[in-house]
Order: sequence, then structure tokens, then C-alpha cells
Amino acid sequence: MSPLAESLLQRYYADAVHPYRLFERTVDALVREDSVLLDAGCGRTVPVLRKYLDRARTLIGVDLVEFTDVPVGIRTYKADLARMPVAGGSVDVVMSRSVFEHLVEPDRVYAELGRVLRPGGHVVFLTANMWDYGTLVARSIPNRFHGRIVARVEGRDETDTFPTAYRTNTRRAITRLAAAHGMTVESFRYVSQYPNYLLFNGALFFVGVCYEKLISRFDALAFLRGWLLVTLRKAA
Repeated sequence: MSPLAESLLQRYYADAVHPYRLFERTVDALVREDSVLLDAGCGRTVPVLRKYLDRARTLIGVDLVEFTDVPVGIRTYKADLARMPVAGGSVDVVMSRSVFEHLVEPDRVYAELGRVLRPGGHVVFLTANMWDYGTLVARSIPNRFHGRIVARVEGRDETDTFPTAYRTNTRRAITRLAAAHGMTVESFRYVSQYPNYLLFNGALFFVGVCYEKLISRFDALAFLRGWLLVTLRKAA
């Protein structure tokens, strides 16, 4: 992070609520002590799911990675989200953070989510917005280069960077897929964040801050914000 970017970040975003926190607050409002909570694309160390230890009856994590350092009390499955080894109608809440942009066959995943949910159950997911400038740039760059770019810009290990597809990253696509599998869109929010991809350069970060402030101020430009925070509900 450049010194200028760090200074701007502290000045303009010190009190901002990160989209990850908004996502967790949305999940918090739905989880009960007797809930079955499933994290779809939970990650190697189940970082979000572990926050719900002792807050839900059953915790389940599903991902295609090799799991490490999973706390006692969390059940994990190495499996495709389109074929989860979970009983039908057994889950109260499915959560998924920064995963839906990677779905190559979203129709099959939505069908599987509809299968595992109890009637009246919810899916909460946070994903990239198709019309965000970062997404548009990412779509123009072949997936084989994403790992190296993310490693340099964000410092994330290349092995934790996965191919993107962006096939369920618009309001229209989400509404259509949900309806096709017995779910409705209960809540849909466009959410902004600081321009994290530009932290490496102070001047670019300043331009990004100006842009983010503009689209955050006017509702007519909300469709350009970086994240989609969505809650789906299965019909009762």
C-alpha cells in the first residue's frame, strides 16, 4: 500500500462498514440457536463459518479445497456446490461470500441450494457486481493471469485465486435463476467499498475514491457499485 493511499483510506473510510461486515450482519439476523447453517464455498480454514460456533445447532462447510485447521463442531465436505452431500430440506440458512462470481454452472448450483433448503429457508450471498469497473477489467483479462495480478495487488497467494465466470452477477440473472428453482429475491443491495485494487498506487487510489464517492452518493448510479448483497428465500 502506498503512503498516499493509506492516508486517503484513513481519511475517507475509517468509519466505513466493509461489505464483509454487512454480509455477516445479514446472516446474523437469520441464524437462530437451532439453525442449520451451511457455508457454500467456505474456504480452507472456514474463516466465516467459525464465527458461528455456539450460535447455531449445526455448521456445515462445503468447498472444493483441502481443508486445514477446521475447529471441532464444524462439518466439512470437499464437494462441488452443484452436488452437495447434504440431505434435502435440511438447511435453514446458506451463506456464501465471494463465491458466486466463480460459478460456471449457476443453474445447477441454484437448483442444489433450493434442494437443501427447508421451506422458508434463506440464501445470503455477497458477490461482485457485473458492472463494477474492477469486474469489467477482470473480465477482459484471461483467467490464467488473475493469480499473478491478485498476488501483486492484494498479496494473496496465487493458489487461493480461482477462475471467474460472472454468470450470476446481475439483478436480472439472479432473479431469473432464483425463480426457476423455487426461490424469491427477498433483498437486493448494491454495496460500495474503498477501491482496494488500487491501493498500490496513491494517484490511482485517489481517482478511485472520487469515483466511489460519486456512485455512493447518487441512487441512479447504484448499479455501478462493486458488490451485490442478496438474500433469497425458498417458498414456504
